[in-house]
Amino acid sequence: MIPAAFAYHRPDTIADTIGLLQRYQGEAKLLSGGHSLLPILKLGLNEPAALIDLSRVGALRGIRQEGADVVIGALTRHYELVTSPLVQAQAPLVAEAAAVVGDPQVRNRGTIGGSLAHGYSGSDLPAAVLALGATLRVAGPNGERTLHASDLFEDIMTTTLSPDEVLVEVRVPALTAGQGSAYEKFPQPASRFAVAGVAATVTVAGGRITAAGVGLTGASTVPVRLSAVEAVMVGQSASAIPTAAAQAATGWDAHEDIHGSAEYRRHLATVMTQRALQRAAANAAGANDTRFGLL
Repeated sequence: MIPAAFAYHRPDTIADTIGLLQRYQGEAKLLSGGHSLLPILKLGLNEPAALIDLSRVGALRGIRQEGADVVIGALTRHYELVTSPLVQAQAPLVAEAAAVVGDPQVRNRGTIGGSLAHGYSGSDLPAAVLALGATLRVAGPNGERTLHASDLFEDIMTTTLSPDEVLVEVRVPALTAGQGSAYEKFPQPASRFAVAGVAATVTVAGGRITAAGVGLTGASTVPVRLSAVEAVMVGQSASAIPTAAAQAATGWDAHEDIHGSAEYRRHLATVMTQRALQRAAANAAGANDTRFGLL
């Protein structure tokens, strides 16, 4: 299907981008990788007045370390997350989740900012940023603001970003001593979206878990942080993982479609949570069982 006619813009700066968003008053769409937006346009599910191509906005690119954080520009592509030595060393959970996004074509075009701003519940990176407690830098006509990842996802493919705001960068805490992470995913075979995916971080000291972060995608109607699982983990040894994982089926609305019932997805959530926590705990102990490397 041929999409409806639209105006096309390629701004050079974030300020120019915000100006265009204001001009079109909610009737424009931002284009980064395009793997989510273009199919929607072709199907006629959205008919924006304008597309704003972000490819020339250099301020949205790059990966760097600032103090205790790894800072990732919104236009950073998935393959860059997988291959970046800094991300591999200091934010391996992000690299691992990015490695199982779609297929090589998607990983070489899709961006972290596009994935998060699209807000699709089956995407992989939302689980990672939730588990890591990431923060997002957002720019709009009234200046900049910081948004916690747990406050981003509002409804099905709906986020708390305003129509005139731009996601600038993602800031994730760098790996600390005694910390391990893992991402476990049950994919839909054709699309590779998660039927259920769980990202986990575990910090261990003196044989006890001192901190945990768990993010769920695919099974829920929106990506969610599994705070009930985290609460059970803290202060316990790794033997508490099965008990904690049992809490993964609670506190969120289950997604249901042709790929799985709500009950099935709740079951998958507990299984993937247990696997992710067990591997994260092993990594915290020094096993370093990361499973990324696909391009």
